[in-house]
Amino acid sequence: MSSVPNQKSIDKLPDGKLRRSIGGIAERTERALAIFVHLKKLIPEEEATIALRYGSPWELLVAVILSAQCTDKKVNEVTATLFKKYPMLDDYVNADPRIFERDVFSTGFYHDKTKHILASAKLIRDNWGGKVPDTMKEILTLQGVSRKTANVVLGNAYDIVDGIAVDTHVRRLARLWRLTNEWDPQKIERDLMDVIPKKDWLHATYYMIEYGRRYCPATKKDHNACPLAKFEKK
Repeated sequence: MSSVPNQKSIDKLPDGKLRRSIGGIAERTERALAIFVHLKKLIPEEEATIALRYGSPWELLVAVILSAQCTDKKVNEVTATLFKKYPMLDDYVNADPRIFERDVFSTGFYHDKTKHILASAKLIRDNWGGKVPDTMKEILTLQGVSRKTANVVLGNAYDIVDGIAVDTHVRRLARLWRLTNEWDPQKIERDLMDVIPKKDWLHATYYMIEYGRRYCPATKKDHNACPLAKFEKK
């Protein structure tokens, strides 16, 4: 039996387009380093940070859960009132889900977000004495917490960097710049961790998010004028 993989599985992406060559790990590492040299020139370091507003690890966790399929701007508008109404963890534990759903309605997917936040509040109270867990293994046991959410909370709340948060901007740009051919966030994260120095993992996410917002939005059709257009081509 031939050991050659099926050609279609190699060359076709889920959207039906041909898979571009992204090169080996050495080539991608060199490309990633060059990309981030440019990103750091385009975007001031102090602006390559999380945009969500929070006052504690728990508030950060709430904000990140609310940010799914929602803009940071809208989340900050909602949490400005939410964090005053629910200042303590026990306020979430004792919250009426129907009222809480109305409180977070404008962030979208409010039913699931309410369920995840209120269930996580109970788990944190019961299992960790009211403190958001500070390990990847533990924080992933909370409802609605993916590796993306975990990476954001651990990195920003505890300065613990265990990976790279992959949101829609990061996924889109990582593929556009040929740092990965994957679609699954965990596989993309693994590819990025292979080519970006660990010291840059936390801020890599925010450089890519800011670049996407300022220079390369998802609705953009012509990328030739993008400052990093040269990294998009084979």
